Amino acid sequence: MSDDRKSGSASETKQDDASEARIHNHNSARAVLDPTIQAAFTLTQYGKLFGSPDLGALVSSLSEQASACSEGDMKRTETMLTSQAHTLDAIFNNLARCAINADYVDHFDRYLKLALRAQSQCRATLEAISAIKNPPVMGYVRQANIAHGPQQVNNTSPPGSDSPVAGENPNAQNKLLEENDGERLDPGTTSAPGRVDPAMATVGKVHRPKNTGR
Repeated sequence: MSDDRKSGSASETKQDDASEARIHNHNSARAVLDPTIQAAFTLTQYGKLFGSPDLGALVSSLSEQASACSEGDMKRTETMLTSQAHTLDAIFNNLARCAINADYVDHFDRYLKLALRAQSQCRATLEAISAIKNPPVMGYVRQANIAHGPQQVNNTSPPGSDSPVAGENPNAQNKLLEENDGERLDPGTTSAPGRVDPAMATVGKVHRPKNTGR
């Protein structure tokens, strides 16, 4: 009996250890995939100027800001981007001054390229702020097909629309002849020859006249 109890307790211990391992792995995977936790770890590395910030407090604060952004509150996002734009502008000016004071052309070129890169990032940040403040209006624009050369355009109409699709001519083609030859060409009764050319007679129904003057 004692051996059975020992084997049973050992089996339960192994199951508990396996369950704890699965929970640990699951939590580790969530931590790796959670953007707020990843950002908090990064901030602990870059925020050493302010001491040693608490990881849990950072995660909580980042979660609050992410929730506010998801609900449409973009005030902090706009503030952050504006601050970053000013910081990038300061970097641009600092690097531009380093470039003009460089002693070698190679150093001048490197500093100036970095300065212009910071200026480009500053402009992109300001454009992002503008897009947030004034989002583009989405509308339906009719397609304008302009090409210099051969072009195939397939314009389809919405379901249930009466407008013709590509390849269809809404104007019916004028048909001069039907199944009965001459149906659409019958001018009516035969008229007399004109005064300009009395010898010219009208065309007969089946055969042309014998007098083929002119």
